[in-house]
Order: sequence, then structure tokens, then C-alpha cells
Amino acid sequence: METIFEDRMFTKETLPDNILAKGAYEHCHFVQLDLNGVDLSHFRFTDCVFENCNLSLCKLAQTCFNKVKFEHCRLTGLRFEDCYSVVFGVSFYHSQLDMSTFYGCKIKKTVFESCSIKEVDFTNADLGGAVFRDCDLHRSVFVSTILEKTDFSTAVNFQIDPQKNRIKKAVFSSQNLSGLLTGFDLDIR
Repeated sequence: METIFEDRMFTKETLPDNILAKGAYEHCHFVQLDLNGVDLSHFRFTDCVFENCNLSLCKLAQTCFNKVKFEHCRLTGLRFEDCYSVVFGVSFYHSQLDMSTFYGCKIKKTVFESCSIKEVDFTNADLGGAVFRDCDLHRSVFVSTILEKTDFSTAVNFQIDPQKNRIKKAVFSSQNLSGLLTGFDLDIR
């Protein structure tokens, strides 16, 4: 039987050794935890908030993130494609997701706000309607990615080949259009 934790707050004071019990966490708030490299496989998080936490290099095999918000978190090197995909809903604010992968993930309408998203793999992902507000996408990979109605209007440093991705009705600003033309070897001034 799965242990269920509801409406709880976990902090570095209440969890000094940064060890979470395996189980289901519902409506929980995690603050200033260093979970770097922890195996979170088969954990379930529903309607939870992670704030100022380090989850870099965590193992996420069949981890369920349903309506989970990450604020000011370090999430480098995570393989989100390993998560339980039937109910996968996340949002990211002021977080670092560098070198993570969302290969094949269905993350429509996901919000990425003021995030560092450098060298992230979005190959074959469905990002339809997602928002990349004030995000740095330096060297992130978009190949066979669904980007329809995705908002890149305030994103920087992205390189998206319109011939290798579905970008119908995606939103860009006139200042960042060069990110769509990089593959054409043009001199844009």
C-alpha cells in the first residue's frame, strides 16, 4: 500500500537529511531541499510546489508530476521523458533546466518563465501552446517538435528550423526572428 502525504510542508529544517519517503504527495510544498541525485522513481506528486530546491540529476523513472510547479529550482540534467506520461503537468518559474531532456514529452501549454533552458533536448516533444517567457534557450534542440501556438516572443538564443518542426501560429517578436533563420546561413543585420 502506497503511503500518502497530504497538505504538508517539507523544509531543510523538517527534513534535515533531505530524504523523502517513497509515496504519493498531494498538495505539498517543498522548500530549500537539496535532492541532488536522489532516486524519485515511482514517486507521485500532485498539486505540489517545489521552491528553491535542487533536484539536479534525480532519477525520474515513472515519477508522476501532475500539476507541479517549480519556482527558483535547479533542475539540471533531468530526463523528464522517463516520467509517468499519462498525467504529466508541470510549470517552471525562475528555474534552471540546463542539459535536461523532454524527448517525446507531451507538455502542451507548459509555462516556462524566466528560466535558463540551455542545451535542453525537445526532440519529438509536443509543446503546442507552451510559453517561453524571458527564457534563454541557448543550444536547445528542437527537431520534429510540435511548436504550434507556442510563444517565443520574449525568448532568446533559440535556433529553430521551420522545416524540421511544426511552428504554425507560433509567436515570435521581430527582434528574435533570427533564431528561425540560422539554418539558412544568412547574414542578418
